[in-house]
Amino acid sequence: MSGGLVALLDDVAALARIAAASVDDIAAGAAKAGAKAAGVVIDDAAVTPQYVSGADPSRELPMIKRIFWGSLRNKLLFILPALLLVSAFVPWAIPFILMAGGTYLCYEGAEKVWHKLRGDHSDEKAPAVQRGPDAEAKVVKGAITTDFILSCEIMVISMNEVATESIWIRAFILVIVALVITVLVYGAVALIVKMDDVGLHLTTKESARSQRFGELLVKGMPAVLGAITLIGTIAMLWVGGHIMLQGAYDLGWHAPYDLVQFLETPAAGIPVAGSFLAWLVNTLCSAVLGIIWGLLVMAIVGPLLKVLPFGTKSGHEEGDVRAELAGYRPAKHSDGSAG
Repeated sequence: MSGGLVALLDDVAALARIAAASVDDIAAGAAKAGAKAAGVVIDDAAVTPQYVSGADPSRELPMIKRIFWGSLRNKLLFILPALLLVSAFVPWAIPFILMAGGTYLCYEGAEKVWHKLRGDHSDEKAPAVQRGPDAEAKVVKGAITTDFILSCEIMVISMNEVATESIWIRAFILVIVALVITVLVYGAVALIVKMDDVGLHLTTKESARSQRFGELLVKGMPAVLGAITLIGTIAMLWVGGHIMLQGAYDLGWHAPYDLVQFLETPAAGIPVAGSFLAWLVNTLCSAVLGIIWGLLVMAIVGPLLKVLPFGTKSGHEEGDVRAELAGYRPAKHSDGSAG
C-alpha cells in the first residue's frame, strides 16, 4: 500500500512539474509576444484618447469602457480563432499576413509623419452637419473598428513569436496577451483622459502645493499626449520596418538584413553599451526602412483612395462625428443623472 502511495505521489509530482513547466512556457511566451507587439500597443494608447476628445467629461469613462469591451471581443472572438485556424491548416500564410500587417504599420506611420510635416489638420476642421445623442455611438463604433486593425497587428505579431509552440500553448499565450494588453492600453487611456480632470480638481484645494501640481497636470497633458503620439508613430515605423526586414530575409532577399547586421557590428563591439547601441542601430535602420516603404505605399494607395468611393469621405465623416460629439451633452434627469 505504501509503495502504491509513493508511486501515486511521484506521478502527482511529475504532473505538477509538467504543469509548472507549461505555465513557465506560457508566461515566457506571453512576455516575448507582448514585448514584440509594443509598437502597436503604444500607438493604440496614443490613438484612442482622440476618440473621446470633446466629449462630456461624464461620458469619457463609459465610452472607454465600451471601446475596451469591443477591443476584447475583437481579439478573443474574431481574431484569435481565425489565427489559430490559419496556424493549424495554412501556417505558411503567417509570414505573408505578418508582412501585410507590417506594410500597414509603415503606411500608417509614414502617413502621420507626412501630414505632420504638411501641417494638415483637415479632420479637426470638418464641420458637424448635425448633433445628437447618437454621436457617441458613432464614435465608439469608429474606435472599435480602428482597434480591430490594431488588434489584428498585435495578435499576428504575437502569434509569429510563438509559432513553434503547440496549438493549445499558442491559444493560452494569445488569450493572456489579449487580456493583458487590452487592460493595460485602456487602463492607460482612462488615466490619460481623466488626468486633466484630476488636475482641475486639485486646483480647487486649499493647499498651494496641490494647486501647483494640479496646474502642472492641466498644462502638461497636451505635451504628454503629443509625446505619446510621437512615440507611437516612431514605434509603428520601427516595428513595421523590422517586420519587412525580417520578412524579406525569410523570403530569400538577404541584402537589406545583411546591411543592417553590418552596421550593427561596430556598435556591438563597444564595451558596456555595445548591446544597447547595436539595438539602437537596428531600430533606427528599421524605422528608416519603415518610413521609406510607407511613403512608397502612400504613393500607390493615395491616388487609389481618391478614386474609390469610400476613400474621399471617411476622414470628413470621422471629423463630423467627433464634432457632433463635442456638441453633445447628455440630458439631465430630474435626479441630476445623465440621460
